[in-house]
Order: sequence, then structure tokens, then C-alpha cells
Amino acid sequence: MEAFIDIVPVSAEELEALGALAEEIWIEHYTELLGAEQVAYMVERFQSPAAIAAQREEGYRYYFLRLRDSAHPDGVNGGYMGICPEEERLFLSKLYVHRNFRCRGLARAALVFLQEQCRREGYPCIRLTVNRRNSGSVAAYRKMGFVTVREQVADIGRGFVMDDYVMELAVPPVS
Repeated sequence: MEAFIDIVPVSAEELEALGALAEEIWIEHYTELLGAEQVAYMVERFQSPAAIAAQREEGYRYYFLRLRDSAHPDGVNGGYMGICPEEERLFLSKLYVHRNFRCRGLARAALVFLQEQCRREGYPCIRLTVNRRNSGSVAAYRKMGFVTVREQVADIGRGFVMDDYVMELAVPPVS
């Protein structure tokens, strides 16, 4: 069976599953980069079911990146993303892929989906923030066409900061 990637809206009933996936991805990927204490804080503040539910109330939309292939004919959630429309752009708040599903096209499928959303909703670009020391993700975004527009350091409480690049991808309209 060929692999297919579905972008599936996360329902209110799936917030616990989303939170569990987020926690697993964050602990595996970010502990070495940020430390266990900051990861635990950020998961609770930004990735927990309660945090995601509150973000949804503010206009954020969450999607599972679901892979269907011979090993997972019914589909498995290999990652997720969270987006939020802003005045002049679509903000990609979260795009995370589980280590078992990296390099399988999930991030690329998410980007195609986001570009379609931008065109449908009239946004000229996608903006995101990415930790400056997360070299693999920075390189992946650059490979997908994102450019760095600035650097920012944001205080997130408890003495922690997010030290990020702000990156954008222009989305030209279909001609």
C-alpha cells in the first residue's frame, strides 16, 4: 500500500490524545535542547489539553498529520500542527512530527495544506517561530522556502525564554 497523509481537524474529544502526542514529541525532541524543567513547563503551558482548548477558544485550529500505509491502514497520528489566522498572515504556531514518522513527508504535506489555506483565506504568507538552536528544524524550514525575517527573545515565565527566529514563506496566489 502506498503511503497517504491526511490532515485531519482535531475534535474536542481528541484533545487528550493530542496532548499525549505533544508531550511525547516534546520530551523526546526538546529535552536535550532546552532541559527537562523547561520542557515540562512549556508542555503544560502550551501543549497540554487545557492549553490547547484555551487556544482553540482564541481562534487556533489544530490538525493531526495522519499517515496511512501498509503498516497503518487505518491511519496513525504521526504529528500535529496548530495554526492561527492573523491580520495579514497565517501563523503556524506548532508543527511537530513524532520521531518514528520523520522524513515521511508529513511536514511537506502540512506545508501544502497551509499554502492552500492561505490562498483560500487570502493570506500572502505563513509566519512561524523556531528555536534558533533547533538546527534541524531551521534547516528544514529553509529547505521548504522559509526565510528569516528577524530574531526574537520572548519571556515565557519562570525564568524561561523562547530564543527564536521568526520565519516567513510567501504564498503567491494561483495564477
